Amino acid sequence: MPNPHDTEIRASRGTEEYPALVDIWRSAVRATHDFLAESDFARIEGSLAALYFPAVTLLVAERRGTPVGFAGVADGNLEMLFVTDDARGTGVGTALLRATIADLGVRAVDVNEQNPGALGFYLHHGFTQVGRDDLDGDGRPYPILHLQLQP
Repeated sequence: MPNPHDTEIRASRGTEEYPALVDIWRSAVRATHDFLAESDFARIEGSLAALYFPAVTLLVAERRGTPVGFAGVADGNLEMLFVTDDARGTGVGTALLRATIADLGVRAVDVNEQNPGALGFYLHHGFTQVGRDDLDGDGRPYPILHLQLQP
């Protein structure tokens, strides 16, 4: 298993890097979001570079010069954190989460209820559930859990 200390966290290089980040998202979501309808997968994937990435501050996790994960933050909310399936469970997500908390002031995150791995990850790192919505932000049937970082 790679050493978590081999993970470098840096600011995104911008639009030139978006294709690599979409690849990371695709790998992560295919491995963890089996509840997502194919039409919703395609809609989200098509909106990443155009709408979602420009709306957040992006941090990228690299190993040996290759991006293996990323996180996006807006107004103290962790809007996205994805790690390639190959790197999942090797400390990349923890390194990204710690950087977003320390450097970007993250205090809250929303998680799909059908993604128990992500929920467990955030609970393990000090977040607690403070709310729930039956539908996601687009009104689709993917319940969202609202989590906050406890002091």
